[in-house]
Amino acid sequence: MKNITTFRNLALIGLALLTITAIGCKKKKQIVEEKPKGEVLINEYCSSENFFSDKKTFRATATGESMDRETAKKKARSNANAELAKTIRTTMQIVGDNYVNSTEFNNKEEVTETFNEMARTIIDETLTGAIKICDKLTQKPDGNYVSYIAIELSGEDLVAEYHESLSKNERIMAEYNYEKFKETFEAEMEKMGN
Repeated sequence: MKNITTFRNLALIGLALLTITAIGCKKKKQIVEEKPKGEVLINEYCSSENFFSDKKTFRATATGESMDRETAKKKARSNANAELAKTIRTTMQIVGDNYVNSTEFNNKEEVTETFNEMARTIIDETLTGAIKICDKLTQKPDGNYVSYIAIELSGEDLVAEYHESLSKNERIMAEYNYEKFKETFEAEMEKMGN
């Protein structure tokens, strides 16, 4: 009787192990992500990760659409310039604020305003130096043209322009530390790269 019970227990244990093994060896089902109904995935030219700003370069992408191909291109360039300017303005304002706050200027408010004014002027001047890094033109079935563009501007060139403009202001230059400013700028660019 004891042999039958032991045999039955061993059989149950074997069956349990076989079941566990069978379940564990089943292939995992592939999870298929279903598209939302009525939506179509759109892949835009000139807008992948390769065209994002990084720690050395400001970048912007944009599109423009028109019945006229040149107008589509002009719209795309204008939109890209606006996006690039917005990114640079935001970054330069943060850099200026952080730089002024990290130094011992007695006239912080005045210096901050001067830095921000200088940034606006320089951004407007340097945007003309932004270069095209991607340019695609497509035509839709309705005949409209769609222009895709990506542009970039070197962060190093921007800092050099900024420094040159600041060096013309004697009051700022008396308290301005270029190396500290550049260090603050590079720290902000590093964040953008991440």
